[in-house]
Amino acid sequence: MSKEKTMAIEILQALGGKENINSMTNCMTRLRVEVKEKNKVNKEKLSAINGVIKVLESDEALQIVLGPSTASKVAGELSKEVNIKLGDAREIKEAINEANKTSFKILLRRIASIFIPLIPGLIGGGLILGITNMATKFQWIADKNLLAMLNLFGSTIFTYMGIMVGMNTAREFGGSPTIGGVIAGIIYNPLLANIQIAGKALIAGRGGIISVLIAAAFASYLERNIRKRMPNTIELLATPLFTILIAGFATLYILQPVGGIIADTIGNAVKVAISGKAGVFTGFILAGTFLPLVMTGLHQGLTPIHVQLIESTGVTVLLPILAMAGAGQVGAALAVYVKTKSKQLKKIIEGSILVGILGIGEPLIYGVTLPLGRPFIGACIGGAFGGAFQAFFGVGAKGLGISGIPLAALIQPDKIVFYLLGLLVSYIAGFTATYLLGFDDPADEKINSQNTFTLNM
Repeated sequence: MSKEKTMAIEILQALGGKENINSMTNCMTRLRVEVKEKNKVNKEKLSAINGVIKVLESDEALQIVLGPSTASKVAGELSKEVNIKLGDAREIKEAINEANKTSFKILLRRIASIFIPLIPGLIGGGLILGITNMATKFQWIADKNLLAMLNLFGSTIFTYMGIMVGMNTAREFGGSPTIGGVIAGIIYNPLLANIQIAGKALIAGRGGIISVLIAAAFASYLERNIRKRMPNTIELLATPLFTILIAGFATLYILQPVGGIIADTIGNAVKVAISGKAGVFTGFILAGTFLPLVMTGLHQGLTPIHVQLIESTGVTVLLPILAMAGAGQVGAALAVYVKTKSKQLKKIIEGSILVGILGIGEPLIYGVTLPLGRPFIGACIGGAFGGAFQAFFGVGAKGLGISGIPLAALIQPDKIVFYLLGLLVSYIAGFTATYLLGFDDPADEKINSQNTFTLNM
């Protein structure tokens, strides 16, 4: 039996058995499980499982931090044990009150659920595009046909992402994924140029992902309500017909223009915030406060903003800034490594530092800096200085991917040096701040008894 299968069985037992599972999904480092009854979950047993880095509880789901690679493998094994597909949409429990359903925090979680399934494609496609851009600039590959194929492989996720987002949005809001994809397709269809409203030709793709989110969510709401009111004899035909017609007209006349206004507002706000002298301060604050957002998992809710910036300006200036938070974490961990006398803590840092440098910071957060307290603050300070540096030089990423050194492949070719220097700034600032703040050095016996410090990379 594989290690991941063993972990999945132990996690399932601690969650109260397969009868207590509503739905599950995963990102690169976390397994998210929605349970029917939280009182059946044995949190102590769950936290004590070898390989579980941390267990976080939110209003809707338990987030089990497992680390890179392990999360996806365990999720796959758990899916087989429970016989529930990963990412299956299930009705949110009636016990969650209406106030929580409409809160900003729940909205961000829903947005995260829409984009988390796209992350592998975004990372793979983004890295291929980044490598292709660098190969073109530095003439690493002379074969134009090969470059064209690489560009095709890398750009496909971004070309058709609107359709995927539309389908995932419909799934998240209780509609039919296919109809969500159709509504998204309407927004990007080149035939829009042949249509005029109020004397103006429509623009394909206006509002981008923001318009898709709004229109697909509306279509899902409409579909659910139409289905309830249709006789069974005609429901199969009438529901999709009326949903697409009504949502389609609403999209053209109202939702896409509104989405366009929102998208333009976001783009302009980011440009103003990051440009000029104020941009340095903005970058400092954004990067310095990003780690707490990562801890909650709500950072995935920023994905549509990154996508919108790439669609409208060609780059996202936010991603390099926020990536500095992870670099500050690396610097803080190195300071702990230098100062601690604990051999066990040194081993944990040695096992986590490489993935931290490669852009996966959660093992360092939950295994090192957060349990120690002040080093976590030092990490935030380190990230803040790096974020200010990135904002000052206007560094932008042409695609989405994990942070750390690998993100350099996605940075504008003429800004790569500044991005790497920003990483160095964060490393040094995080190290210095943590070294000066200090921490209470734990004894090896204490570390061995706390699962917070147990890593199985």
